[in-house]
Amino acid sequence: MKPRILVVEDETHLAQGLKYNLEAEGYKISLVDSGTTAMKLLENDSQAYDLLILDLMLPGLSGYAICERLRTIDESLPVLILSARSLAEDRSRGFDVGANQYLTKPFDLDELLARVRNLLRLHPRRDIAPKPKPLTAKVTEIRFGRATVNFETYEVTVDSKEVKLTHKELSLLRYFVENEGRVISRQELLTEVWDLSGEMQTRSVDQFMLRLRKTFEIDPANPKHFLTIRDAGYRFVEAPAEAEES
Repeated sequence: MKPRILVVEDETHLAQGLKYNLEAEGYKISLVDSGTTAMKLLENDSQAYDLLILDLMLPGLSGYAICERLRTIDESLPVLILSARSLAEDRSRGFDVGANQYLTKPFDLDELLARVRNLLRLHPRRDIAPKPKPLTAKVTEIRFGRATVNFETYEVTVDSKEVKLTHKELSLLRYFVENEGRVISRQELLTEVWDLSGEMQTRSVDQFMLRLRKTFEIDPANPKHFLTIRDAGYRFVEAPAEAEES
C-alpha cells in the first residue's frame, strides 16, 4: 500500500508541485489549502495518513495550532513543517508544538524527499496497529473521589454522570492507578503509555494531565489526586489527605 501524505499548503503553484513530485515518488497525496479543513480531516481520522506536510501561515487555522491540536489526539503521526518563516523562534515554536522536522522555503526538492523518506521510515504507521493497545494491567475498576472507572468496559462516571475518555486518557489513568503513590517521571510515561522514546521533547503528558484534572478534580487548579512533584514528575493519590504539591 502506498504511503499516504496529507499536504496542507495554500500556495496553489507550490501545492501542485509538491503533489506532482511526491506522487512521482509513489506516495498517495491528499491536498488541502485551508487549516480548518485540514484539522477536520485529522480529527475525523488521523490514522488515514502516514505523514503530514504542513505550512504555517494558512487560512482558517495556523499550522502551529493544527500541530498542537493534532498532538492531543495523535502522538505518532510525523509532521514536516514547510514554511517561509525562518527565524530561530519560528523553528523553536514549531518543535514545541510537536513537529518532527522543519524545512524553510525555498527548499531543495531532493532534501524534501529525503526528509519525507526518513520520517516515513522512522515512524512506520502501518507497523503501528490502528486498534488501541490493549490494557493489560491487573486493575479492572477503581473508585476514587467522585469517580468510578471500569477499565474493561471503558465506563467512567463522575458524580454519577457518564464521562467520555479517549483510549489514551484511560491508558494514562490506568498506569497511574497501577502505580498509585509512586512518583512517575514524564520520561517514564512517554515510554510506558505512549510507546515513545523518553528523550522526546513533547508537551503531550502535561496536556493529558490537565485533561485528567479537569475531569476528575473538584478544583483542577488545586488537585488532590493528580499531583505534580516539582522537578520529578507526577503522582496519583487515590485517597488523599492534603496534596503535597500541585
